[in-house]
Amino acid sequence: MPKLIVSIGGVVVKEVQLTKDRTTIGRRPYNDVVIDNLAVSGEHAVLQMGAGQVTIEDLGSTNGTYVNGRSVKSEVLESEDSIEIGKYKIRFLDGEASAPSPEPVGIHSDSATAIGLSLPMGIDAPPAPSAEQLVGPRVRVLSGLAAGRELPLTKVVTTIGKPGICVASITRKSHGFDLAQVEGQQMARVNGVTVDVGPITLVDRDQMELGGVRLEFLER
Repeated sequence: MPKLIVSIGGVVVKEVQLTKDRTTIGRRPYNDVVIDNLAVSGEHAVLQMGAGQVTIEDLGSTNGTYVNGRSVKSEVLESEDSIEIGKYKIRFLDGEASAPSPEPVGIHSDSATAIGLSLPMGIDAPPAPSAEQLVGPRVRVLSGLAAGRELPLTKVVTTIGKPGICVASITRKSHGFDLAQVEGQQMARVNGVTVDVGPITLVDRDQMELGGVRLEFLER
C-alpha cells in the first residue's frame, strides 16, 4: 500500500497510508494530511490513486508543490520521489519493496493518532520500570495517567508530542541532548522557557511541557 513519510529538518513527524482514492494535503484541519505551517496553503495539494498509479496535483497553492526539486502542477509519482511543501519534505513509497523508514516515537494524551510508535497516556496504571529504564538518558512522564513511564533516549533523534498540537525533537549531540520545536500550534517549554529561538540543551532534571503534558529529562 502506498504511503507518505512526512519530515522536517530530517526529523520524521508522521507516516500516512494512502487508503483513499483522493487524499488532500493542507494546513486546514479537515485535510487528510494536516501540515500546520504558514508556508502551507489551507488546501495545498491532492493525491489521487487510479489505474495503478498515484498522481499529485497542486491546488493553486501560494508557495507551490515540488517533486524532486521541480515545481509541478500535476505529476505521476514514483517510489522514493521527494515532495516538498513549505519546509516539509514528503517521501512517497509505492509499498512494493520499499526500505523501512526511521521510526519516530510519539507521546500523546488521548486516543487520537500519534506519531509512529506511541507511549499512550490513556492507560490506567503504568507498569513498573525495567532495569534498562532506570539508567541512561531518558524522558519520564510526570502528568496524566501514564505518569511514571519512561522513554529511553536510545536513538540519535527522538520525536515526541502530538501532531498539530506540539511536536518536538530530542537530538543526541556531542555536548548532550538538544530539544527543538518541530511543529504545532503550541510551543514546547523547558523550565517555563519556550523553545522558539532555537534548540535548548537539556540538563539533568530539566522539566519540559508539550501540549499540556509535563515531562522530565533524566541524564543518568
